[in-house]
Amino acid sequence: MVEPTPLLLVTGGSRGIGAATALAAARDGFDVALTYANNKASAEKVAEEIRGLGRQAYAVKADTARESDIDALFAKLDDIGGLKAIVYNSAITGKNSALADADTQTLRDVMEVNLLGVMLVARESAKRLSTKRGGAGGSIVFISSRASHYGSPGEYVWYAASKGGVDSLTIGLARELAGEGVRVNAVSPGPIDTDMHRPGRLEEAIKRFPFGRAGTPEEVAEAAMFLVSEKSSFTSGAILNVSGAA
Repeated sequence: MVEPTPLLLVTGGSRGIGAATALAAARDGFDVALTYANNKASAEKVAEEIRGLGRQAYAVKADTARESDIDALFAKLDDIGGLKAIVYNSAITGKNSALADADTQTLRDVMEVNLLGVMLVARESAKRLSTKRGGAGGSIVFISSRASHYGSPGEYVWYAASKGGVDSLTIGLARELAGEGVRVNAVSPGPIDTDMHRPGRLEEAIKRFPFGRAGTPEEVAEAAMFLVSEKSSFTSGAILNVSGAA
């Protein structure tokens, strides 16, 4: 029986770090399933680039804040087969403000995508990857943020708090799944040149950081793929800063 090509899932894979990770995975020999919330055209463009690299690609509409969407996503992955690795990249910040001026819906939306969504995807991943549950093992990587360390005062402390939760989940879940063939790690980027920033924010941030430049999505993607790969076979529970020493 021929083993299926290993499949990697990247959530939020239509742009930025997610798109770069999807393409890096294809170059590393994975077929790729990538999710998008709204921008189907961008997701399909990434999928076409993956196919151009000789790998299979599946663009799936899924809001990771919705349990029903996650259930449908994993049902599709079950049909495809070969799931080996997951990179959870989906994240939102909400409108910048002090916490005292933030509305409750913003806080709910951010926590549901950035933290609850991570846990729901990790739960479904563990069910399928764990050798204790009949899986073949694999790797889970979360895209966190150095905001969990900075705190992001005056901008979005709730976003920083959600990423602090991701860091804690990384450590705890790594220990929980250590004897079940599943490694769990996180990449914690600093300032990265994506469209997630409000106008002018990245330029302001760069002045404060030692490298004097922003990182690229590709630099984060390569760190994520290192943690996915067997090159990091004894690495689990790690939070890898990709932040130019910040």
